[in-house]
Amino acid sequence: MSSPQSQHPAGSTALNMDHQWLPFTANRHFKQAPRIFVAAEGMHFTTHDGRQVIDGISSLWCVGAGHNRRPIAEAIKKQLDTLDYATAFQISNDQAFEAAQMIADLCPGDLNKVLFCNSGSEAADTSLKVALAYHRARGEGHRNVFIGREKGYHGVNFGGMSVGGLPANRKVYGAQLLPRVDHMRFI
Repeated sequence: MSSPQSQHPAGSTALNMDHQWLPFTANRHFKQAPRIFVAAEGMHFTTHDGRQVIDGISSLWCVGAGHNRRPIAEAIKKQLDTLDYATAFQISNDQAFEAAQMIADLCPGDLNKVLFCNSGSEAADTSLKVALAYHRARGEGHRNVFIGREKGYHGVNFGGMSVGGLPANRKVYGAQLLPRVDHMRFI
């Protein structure tokens, strides 16, 4: 992806880039040649000067159906207008139960319980906690070693970084990450 040369629309003031820390980014280098987008449609980002740039990783796999898809935006808007959010802590909502049923129907065998999370990082950490709780409930609390894969990515939370196989992501935290993790070699 080429770096946009001018980052600001005509007549605008320069962006102050001192307050946002971009993860997995050499922030000092980013500021020297920032890649900043102002819009997106389908598989393309748009720069302030109208250039189209392909989003080759679907913004970290968060927009696999493409950016700014009308049917998706309309469905989100409709739900926001009806019920924007209801926590799952001792209450819920009809749409959550319907979505859980749809997902359970797609899963094989007795894989029929769904826990909704806000991000992949939260899902990875939650799955590690569920695995520990499962083995403790079965009287097998000694089963507490996690296996990750070299070059695997499982998010930015402590559990996901622990089982993730990107040493550069773990090195600054050292022993403070989960202690019992083995990493399989990537072939």
